[in-house]
Amino acid sequence: MAFLSSMNIVASGMTAQQLRLDIVGENVTNSTTTRVEEGEGAYRRKMVVFEAETGRDGFRRAMARASSGMVPNNQVPGGVRVAQIVEDPSPMKLVYDPTHPDANEDGYVEMPNVDMVKEIADAMAATQAFSSNVTMFNTMKTVVTDALQIGK
Repeated sequence: MAFLSSMNIVASGMTAQQLRLDIVGENVTNSTTTRVEEGEGAYRRKMVVFEAETGRDGFRRAMARASSGMVPNNQVPGGVRVAQIVEDPSPMKLVYDPTHPDANEDGYVEMPNVDMVKEIADAMAATQAFSSNVTMFNTMKTVVTDALQIGK
């Protein structure tokens, strides 16, 4: 059942993009957090790193395998996964506010390196990718439904 493999690929994309949106939400929520639990200063922006799963085959080989319906037992048919969530190494912003409890001796507060423009762009890209995966899922569902109608 090759269509189930295709659905797994699309589902992996939807899952990965949902996590990406969750991380964007976390970044936006903490855009003014000047102190983290570990006590290491302000919140540092997080980014999601994606990795292709078993997408190493050439096109011809992948098509031959898909047309025969053969997927090795220990091999995922493809898709995407979150390889890691990394912290953005860009510098923190310094804001002058001597009345803030986290201000240093010069009166500057270290603010998170979260840029709202980047976050909105990332959220829009993740939403568009998620939407594309939903469209693909609905297309596959229609194809399978039509195939089942042929057998009646």
